Amino acid sequence: MSGHRPWGPRPLGRHCHLAAYFPGADTPTVWTGPDTKSPIEFSSFEHLARTAERGLFDFFLLAEGPRPRAHQGRIHDLDVAGRPEPLTVLNALAAVTERLGLAATADVTVNEPFELARRLATLDHLSGGRAAWHVAISSADRTGEDFRRGDYLDRADRYPRAAEFVAAARRLWDSWTPDEAPRPFAHRGRHFDIAGEFTVPRSPQGHPVVIRTGGSGEGREFAAATADVVLARPGTLEAGRAFYADVKGRLAKYGRTADDLKIMPGVTVVLGDTAAEAQERAATIRRRLVSPQRALLTLERLWGVDLSAYDPDGPLPEFDPVADPRLTGGRARHGDAVATAGKLRALSREKGLSLRQTVIETSARQSFIGTPVAVATELAELVREGAADGFVLVPQLTPGGLDEFVDRVVPLLQERGAFRTEYEGRTLRSHLGLPDPVGTGEPYDDRTDHLTTRPAP
Repeated sequence: MSGHRPWGPRPLGRHCHLAAYFPGADTPTVWTGPDTKSPIEFSSFEHLARTAERGLFDFFLLAEGPRPRAHQGRIHDLDVAGRPEPLTVLNALAAVTERLGLAATADVTVNEPFELARRLATLDHLSGGRAAWHVAISSADRTGEDFRRGDYLDRADRYPRAAEFVAAARRLWDSWTPDEAPRPFAHRGRHFDIAGEFTVPRSPQGHPVVIRTGGSGEGREFAAATADVVLARPGTLEAGRAFYADVKGRLAKYGRTADDLKIMPGVTVVLGDTAAEAQERAATIRRRLVSPQRALLTLERLWGVDLSAYDPDGPLPEFDPVADPRLTGGRARHGDAVATAGKLRALSREKGLSLRQTVIETSARQSFIGTPVAVATELAELVREGAADGFVLVPQLTPGGLDEFVDRVVPLLQERGAFRTEYEGRTLRSHLGLPDPVGTGEPYDDRTDHLTTRPAP
């Protein structure tokens, strides 16, 4: 990869961006034990947010799903139960933090543009310009029942609806003039037909920061067209650079530069005074993450049949996964299930592993395991080599799982000139180095339905 491109290797002193993630459903997190606390009490949210701000992080991302996952036709009993509504929690956190960005996950499949745009703009006002929106696209087949839609959106409609939703929200945020005078708006699209006057003045950032996950080709294109931050899966340096170059390379067609979008993989970190100690701590956490129930659930997703009669401490099933699973509530399989099952059985026989031990061995792997120096070196290298702009830390012990990283890794990044030593601005856009959107306050009449929400000049 040539170094002259905007996504090539950067100077050593280039600051990386850091964010904290409060886990939700389907996230590898330990929720029970003396070193964890409630996933729904405000003190847990406050602890993690205050720790992130102490570490000078860019933002705090609160995960959310509109409905708990289904398994075997029932709500999955290993998920976090009773999760509060994220924007309400973040409005409360705005009162106990001063600079930290506050990002809410909000679904475009079950919400409406005017109502959600108003709630996000309100958070931006209350926080002094620190609001962000993690745009989620629901795929759970039971979600529609909760929201009176009767069913979930057809897959072909999900990204077009999401793109139009984001475009409509931006029209609403831009409908007030810079001198705080409201103007009428109109959005006429295939999914939304709305008109009127927006009730919230232009917020301190102009627009809340838009965050999006971009794994598939369609997701990458949507992120390049609409997002300010894209969340990515962790991987090797080579895979990270390929993803980084691919997404950044899509920006020009939307009139955007490489600095207009930050790519931040979600990562887990386990530290130790020695490499051996870190590995042992990581193994202990994995054992806690994969309970006997979770081990069976993991393999039921792959095999597509009920495995409740199997002993988690016994062998894996000898039969192959079913071709058309109906068990897991619409979850998509990734890759060849039969081949994956064969590899698991081979690993189990080779190492003498039980069903549960095999799942522990092959899942819930931490991204970075090592001493603080080793982890800081790896993180800085990924940013310097053009594989990421920063990272979203996903603590596996909540809410205290971020403390050690802030105390032991952040100072090392600062010493290397790879991370800020103080906040230089007050808004989330200033933390991320993003341009402020230009609002004209002109009335809008949008009749488009495509991914391009920022046309090239």
